[in-house]
Amino acid sequence: MNKSDKAIKTIKEVISLDELEKTVEKNDDIDKLFDELIGIAKTFNSSINIELIKKAFLISKKYHAEQFRRSGEPFVIHPLEVAKIIASIELDQASIIAAILHDLVEDTDFSIDKVREEFGEEIARIINGVTKLDKIVFHTKEEKQVENLRKMIIAMSEDVRIILVKLADRLHNMRTLTALSKEKIHLKSIETLEVYAPIAHRLGIFQIKSELEDLSFKYLFPRQYEKIKVMLNEKIEERKEFIDDAIKVIKDKLDEIGIRAEISGRVKNYYSIYNKLTTQNKTFDNIFDLIAIRIIVDDVKNCYGVLGIIHSVWKPVPGRFKDYVANPKFNMYQSLHTTVIGKKGVPLEIQIRTTEMHQIAEYGIAAHYKYKENDLKVEEFDKRITWIRQLLDWQKELKNPQDYMESLKLDLFEDEVFVFTPKGKVLNLPRKSTIIDFAYAVHTDIGHNCIGAKINGQMVPIESMLENGDIVEIIVSKTPKGPSRDWLNIVKTSRAINKIKQWFSREERQESLNSGKEIMLKLLRKNGLSFKTVSIDTFEEVAKEMNFEKAETLFRNIGTHKVSAHQIFTKIIKKMNQQDEQPREMTLDDIHQKEDIRRPSTGIKVKGMEGVLVFMAKCCNPVPGDKITGYITRGRGISVHRLDCTNLKNLVENEEARIVEVSWDKNAPSRFNVEIEIEALDRTKLLRDITNIISEYDLNIISTTGGTQRKNGFAKFRFTIEVSNKYILKDVINNLRNIDSVYDVYRVLPKG
Repeated sequence: MNKSDKAIKTIKEVISLDELEKTVEKNDDIDKLFDELIGIAKTFNSSINIELIKKAFLISKKYHAEQFRRSGEPFVIHPLEVAKIIASIELDQASIIAAILHDLVEDTDFSIDKVREEFGEEIARIINGVTKLDKIVFHTKEEKQVENLRKMIIAMSEDVRIILVKLADRLHNMRTLTALSKEKIHLKSIETLEVYAPIAHRLGIFQIKSELEDLSFKYLFPRQYEKIKVMLNEKIEERKEFIDDAIKVIKDKLDEIGIRAEISGRVKNYYSIYNKLTTQNKTFDNIFDLIAIRIIVDDVKNCYGVLGIIHSVWKPVPGRFKDYVANPKFNMYQSLHTTVIGKKGVPLEIQIRTTEMHQIAEYGIAAHYKYKENDLKVEEFDKRITWIRQLLDWQKELKNPQDYMESLKLDLFEDEVFVFTPKGKVLNLPRKSTIIDFAYAVHTDIGHNCIGAKINGQMVPIESMLENGDIVEIIVSKTPKGPSRDWLNIVKTSRAINKIKQWFSREERQESLNSGKEIMLKLLRKNGLSFKTVSIDTFEEVAKEMNFEKAETLFRNIGTHKVSAHQIFTKIIKKMNQQDEQPREMTLDDIHQKEDIRRPSTGIKVKGMEGVLVFMAKCCNPVPGDKITGYITRGRGISVHRLDCTNLKNLVENEEARIVEVSWDKNAPSRFNVEIEIEALDRTKLLRDITNIISEYDLNIISTTGGTQRKNGFAKFRFTIEVSNKYILKDVINNLRNIDSVYDVYRVLPKG
């Protein structure tokens, strides 16, 4: 006799199932709901104990008999609907029974001890956990949200099924919210959107998460909800035809090579569309995954095989391929995502995954951690995958349900801690994070000026480590103080480390700037000068000559002793002594004259000539490292071209005598204009990110052209920048290519 049979025998001894069937009044509508529940449960587990579930149903029906919901319907319908949700995400028998009974303890005289006596410790523990989540009395909304989250996190670590029943309970309540007052509908919707939907997301249960979001969105923003609904329905037939055509093309291609696949179309949920429109500054037409095709195959090898076929049929959109198979999301979501340009130029997202990956995506429960910050060892990673598979394939484990239950008692957050601000905002940080990490996670300035903290109302040192569920209040200095270098030995998060280092970097930059100015001022005073007699423009000119973006950069280099103050002083005196003369136009006959036509060095040596006027040809903008040649112009000196310049070839036709040998002068630092072109998918702050990279090299932007093509969402920019050599240019281009959504960067060269 197995444990389930023993449980049934014990229950029959306490309350006879036959007696319940005789005494509990029949109701066709309610009984039909129970039959639907059993039908759903049997689809994924043919060996469920129907008698045990029926026992729970009859008890719930009996004790809720005189209770009605605000809508007027019998109360027992609610727990049955919750149980149907639990069954639809393929949870175990104990969870289904707990869902049927979850309101008994709180709303009837059927005590938790009776539950334990009738159904055993396991089911009693789940129901008790669900009941406790709602029992605390709160004084403020912030306190309520914090406490709700704290209790849910604790519940998840004790038995994940507690929170799953609670999520199903909230989902059915949201489906039937219209019977409540407008104020309660609003409050429940906010709580669902801010608390319950994110938890469903962290557990990887897409089905529940997306419906919770859409229902909350519908109640909170009805006009926006209807607008998106109309926008989606406007071309529904056209979209359906588009999807059907694409599915047929894929199916035919896969049939040709013998890959079995389940192919279907899907539309993005309403709230997700709204979120992209509002937070990502996108237009409706620029949401690439508005419509998508999902392809489910047998194994990982076929995932990549199908991807290759898709890319051979349609052109992929650069930068829109995501490999979540090799790099799972934090909630263990796995799939290949690619966006292609389909029929009539319409973008189409395609998701490719295995059956197992699809189950995880739809129903999976996974630990909440950010994969970009994740540093799990392979064996730990495999352990989590195994745990999820056990949940999804639970019906295969029913022979030993106690062992299965123990596997669910996994601390979901063993690599992270969840802590709260006094206003209820939840922050997740790596385990062993300190007060200082928390302060920087809230805001950089709070981190810089942190002088103390309270955890759960008690004063603690700022190096204290955080525990799950802590409420942390940071005490900041009233006067700006800045971090301590010792903090770098305490903090654990990359954000805190980077912010502290940036602060000291800025401090050092300011110190070197002040030091450089002081050194220069002393030298000027020694020679009877000051910053009043030497204008800032003079320093700017010297800075440009020495390849520095501005005078401030020059002073910092003096302060760090990378540049000699005496060298700068010599250049300043030379500039001050120069006569303000306008150079006359040069002719071919006097090109060899020197002093009267001498210009600041261009970094070019002309073989056999000195002091000649030399300038860089704008048609090809050569930079040090390029192969170059010179061309004697009529009246303007020598123009320097790249050897492969098309314009030069046209110039020297029948005039080869004008070609002169030139070379780069390594001892004459100069800056040269170069054109680069950047192609990208348009997004918010793209131009800012591009210019930030260029400015990091202290490069001057001479001009910029281009912009966004709103029709297709692509952006193209052309920059003219000053660089000192092609090696710096190469480094700049490589860094620009690493910017998110940028898919090509190249130097603009003469067309052949």
